[in-house]
Amino acid sequence: WLMDGRAFPYEALLIATGATPVRLSLPGAGADRVHYLRTLDDCRKIIASADRADTAVLIGSGFIGLEAAAALRTRGLEVHIVSPDRVPLERVLGSTLGTRLQQLHEAHGVVFHLGRTVTEITEQAVRLQDGSIIPAKLVLAAIGVQPNTGLASRAGLVLNRGIQVDRFLETSVTGVFAAGDVARWPDPRTGEAIRFEHWVTAERQGQTAARNMLGRGEAFEAIPFFWTQQYDQRINYSGHAPAWDRLDISAGLPPDQWEQRYYQGDELIAVATIGRDKVNLAAELELERGIGARRPGRASMGVTVPSGGVR
Repeated sequence: WLMDGRAFPYEALLIATGATPVRLSLPGAGADRVHYLRTLDDCRKIIASADRADTAVLIGSGFIGLEAAAALRTRGLEVHIVSPDRVPLERVLGSTLGTRLQQLHEAHGVVFHLGRTVTEITEQAVRLQDGSIIPAKLVLAAIGVQPNTGLASRAGLVLNRGIQVDRFLETSVTGVFAAGDVARWPDPRTGEAIRFEHWVTAERQGQTAARNMLGRGEAFEAIPFFWTQQYDQRINYSGHAPAWDRLDISAGLPPDQWEQRYYQGDELIAVATIGRDKVNLAAELELERGIGARRPGRASMGVTVPSGGVR
């Protein structure tokens, strides 16, 4: 049913409602110069605000916060990052690579305020919990997202910090599928329910869900992948490593390159690289072969290349 009362019958339905940025809940958070980044309109508002500002505070040291910091520094703004984290992206990339990224930003003039939080946004600044004041004519909050599950909840679908789907991306209701940031699907390696916030995964899931809506019966087994560009550094990451027993960092590489591998026991579960695209592609294939080996009689999927040739 639509809001205007019209109804459309269906045999198969895809829910791809995405996610919404987590909003700040503190004094001053409703000011016009406080921004979030999710849509093209959000981007345009940030650019317009940046054209009128000379100082910016970014709340959060994840991918959105760091990428926005690089963009704003390129525009000539003074940029500060405030985050409760000890090291940027430590939980995702590990402390060594996270520190390398922090040093990259510091070399471009970004100032970090780690282990701290914002308690108030005033007319021209932000106040931290230790009482310090940072001038800020532009504030960008990048503190995570929440999957948009309202429609699924009203429809009675099973939720699990997102919409729970099976390996065919079908929800608890036959004929209803979900894909993208809102979907939580079983990791083909462990069976653990995971949700992965990157457009490459959303694109691949949309393709698989479409085929399954047409009756293909194809399991979604693509290896999670993301990339982030910060200044002249691009990090490629293949796999899924919410935790690891061992992190192997390759030595002797040129200064503009990086390679590290995440293991649980003796099993490779993820790879992160800078300037080593072929290595990352080979690692993705290795990870996919590992999944194929778990399913007797099934071959590896091979490396999937989505439209646009990005991957």
